[in-house]
Amino acid sequence: MNDRRIDLAALLLRLSLGVMFIAHAWLKISVFTVAGTVKFFESIGLPGPLAYLTIAAELIGGVLLIAGYRTRVVASALVPILLGATWAHAGNGWLFTAQNGGWEYPAFLVAATVVAALLGDGRYALRRTEIATTGYAAA
Repeated sequence: MNDRRIDLAALLLRLSLGVMFIAHAWLKISVFTVAGTVKFFESIGLPGPLAYLTIAAELIGGVLLIAGYRTRVVASALVPILLGATWAHAGNGWLFTAQNGGWEYPAFLVAATVVAALLGDGRYALRRTEIATTGYAAA
């Protein structure tokens, strides 16, 4: 397979996911408010302080994904947040257009984030992983 295409795919995926994570953190801060996000977490049985950690992880993780810094570690660390979002929306039905949002969008984001973790930084990253003689990015 063409390494340049893999590197471009990794870049596009990192940028897309990074922007999405930052947008979701900003949504929690500016639209729902941090206090509102804490109350929502508590309303579904999660500890309120977990909202602060989620917002910070989305914001910092998004920036690191865009930069391409330790993509495998960052993406892997963000998967539990997306699994939590999938769980939070599971009772609302499949489609995200359902009232209160369904679970299809967060479930897709889990898969996309796992793919980013598998691909790694790629060539177009702040911290580029070296390409081994096999053509695969080294850990």
